[in-house]
Amino acid sequence: MALAGAVRCWRLGAGPSSLQMQALSLHMSKTAMGASQKDFESAMNQVKLLKKDPGNEVKLKLYALYKQTTEGPCNTPRPGVFDLINKAKWDAWNALGNLPKETARQNYVDLVSDLSSSDSSSQVKPEADRKQPGYETLVVTSEDSITKIMMNRPAKKNALTIQMYREIMLALEAASKDDSTIIVLTGNGDYYSSGNDLMNFMNIPPGEMEKEAKNGAILLRDFVGCFIDFPKPLVAVINGPAIGISVTILGLFDLVYASDRATFHTPFTHLGQSPEGCSSYTFPKIMGQAKAAEMLMFGKKLTAREACAQGLVTEVFPDSTFQKEVWTRLKAYSKLPRNTLHISKQSIRNLEKEKLHAVNAEENSVLQESPPKCGQIILTQVIRNHSLKIIYTLNLDTNVMPCIVQEENTTGYATWLWGRINLFWKLMSC
Repeated sequence: MALAGAVRCWRLGAGPSSLQMQALSLHMSKTAMGASQKDFESAMNQVKLLKKDPGNEVKLKLYALYKQTTEGPCNTPRPGVFDLINKAKWDAWNALGNLPKETARQNYVDLVSDLSSSDSSSQVKPEADRKQPGYETLVVTSEDSITKIMMNRPAKKNALTIQMYREIMLALEAASKDDSTIIVLTGNGDYYSSGNDLMNFMNIPPGEMEKEAKNGAILLRDFVGCFIDFPKPLVAVINGPAIGISVTILGLFDLVYASDRATFHTPFTHLGQSPEGCSSYTFPKIMGQAKAAEMLMFGKKLTAREACAQGLVTEVFPDSTFQKEVWTRLKAYSKLPRNTLHISKQSIRNLEKEKLHAVNAEENSVLQESPPKCGQIILTQVIRNHSLKIIYTLNLDTNVMPCIVQEENTTGYATWLWGRINLFWKLMSC
């Protein structure tokens, strides 16, 4: 597996202790008989066919087991502190110690087998007769009086593109007029949503920047406005980590159900940004001033249970039974009298609708004036890492996202990127 793929979105703050992971003992006792070289080669081919991103830690496990199988214990010097990619790989390999090659090979084969099974069972494959046409970034289905809007970019952690913003708005508009009782927003794969996709804004011609900045501001305002005005019960089914705007709009939902593996992060201050999605109003109202400040101002990441204790999440379910329990609950709710539910929703929302629209407009105005702190961080990493021909672009949850650049043109690329980052902060927040 390619180096960039193996460490994509690697967390800057992760240390070796998280990589050692009990010396990768996960598969040590699975079988008594060792895997053959043919099994090992077959497993390597299977990895290339995985549709679901297994995550960074698993990729590093695979890398470490591969190196241990083919070369034995780690015997190379540890890379320097700024060589993030190779240091992460070295730590994972070194954690295996003197694990025999035969055992490493068996563990590699077992791990790939588990990944293949999980890949085929967990990737959502909606039935064709329930899937609504006309969406590229979403899967929209209707069944049992429930319309489900599922963000469908699992390989990109359901990062929000401009197209996805527009499609969610279209799906909400259609759902407001259909015969559904409840509308559900969820994500496909292991993330609910990783927030805005920064790459949306990298290919805008210089002459179009101001125009696109205005269009982006309007898009964000209208997107949040759709949730403020939506007339039916809205339920968020948080299947995994949620970041940025996918978190801030949760205050506009009627129910928020979360898997116990979900997390909630709004790292605005770290990126020189301010809140959006009406969270500057809804979060203090839901959590209290101090807890809202801890999250919105100081970037505290909440676990699902912490978010539930603070009122942002309605209920938390074990990940192993999450989908079954939540959908059983929702199907029961969908049988309640539709008109009564809708009238109750509108009665509650109408009390604050004017206030929410005013907050949305104010947040949008502030966001357009926010300093591009993130751009400074990105440029620092461009200069520091240009010799690796990779820049690490900060992607919301203090993750890094690799972009290939030409070493001889790094300075020019940095200038170009700086312009795009300035545009990005005018367009919308993380």
